[in-house]
Amino acid sequence: MSLGARVATNLPYLRRYARALTGSQSTGDAFVRETLEAALADEDLRQMIGTGRSELYRAFNKVCASGFIDVAPIDAVGSHESAAQARLSTIAPLNRQALLLTTLEDFSIDEAAFVMDRQPAEVEALIQQAIDEIDRESTTSVLIIEDEPLISMQLEDLVRSLGHDICGMAATRTQALAIVAEQTPGLVLADIQLADGSSGLDAVDDILNIASVPVIFITAYPERLLTGDRPEPTYLVTKPFQESTVRAAISQALFFGSSRPLS
Repeated sequence: MSLGARVATNLPYLRRYARALTGSQSTGDAFVRETLEAALADEDLRQMIGTGRSELYRAFNKVCASGFIDVAPIDAVGSHESAAQARLSTIAPLNRQALLLTTLEDFSIDEAAFVMDRQPAEVEALIQQAIDEIDRESTTSVLIIEDEPLISMQLEDLVRSLGHDICGMAATRTQALAIVAEQTPGLVLADIQLADGSSGLDAVDDILNIASVPVIFITAYPERLLTGDRPEPTYLVTKPFQESTVRAAISQALFFGSSRPLS
């Protein structure tokens, strides 16, 4: 496999990480672009990013560290972007990196330590600090759109364990819309391939036309969303998932107060 092909395999996930880290798809992509441009100008860096996923993320973090990682204020942005920027400023960048690397990106503590050029114990402390900060969110009602009964029940237990309520559980697009017609959720957890052949993507689009709520996609088909062809969801969890990953995604989605995918 060529160097370009090896990097391309990991690039959608690096973009996801960059987007969640900065709170903006455009800002995250700018940092990813800067990383690739730096690699083109440096043979050693170019070889490193083709070695593996953790090496690519390490190079990205080094580029971010040489710049300014927080999202700068932008005039005339939407309310969701303004909320993300304001909330991001309250969490130290290193804490965000440690949490996202070990939850959203599923790196081990040792791998995250390598990416961040830190000691494992320090990474663990940063993760706990981030969790303490984002767990201050108030409870909300959650709509679960999932056609697998066991997964749906697992998500229900997880959501309730975090102190949130369930406003409904849907296995199809039609069921999801019926629930939203009765009660507006504060958060949506959605699969993209549903029982009757309907699409969770279409269900979410329908819901967002009715109400502005944060959405977390939980799917076995992340490649259908990480295409670069349209604004991509900030919160995307791949099946089979770890409960800690979903917990972190819920906390982050509520923390950022995002009403739609960040752009």
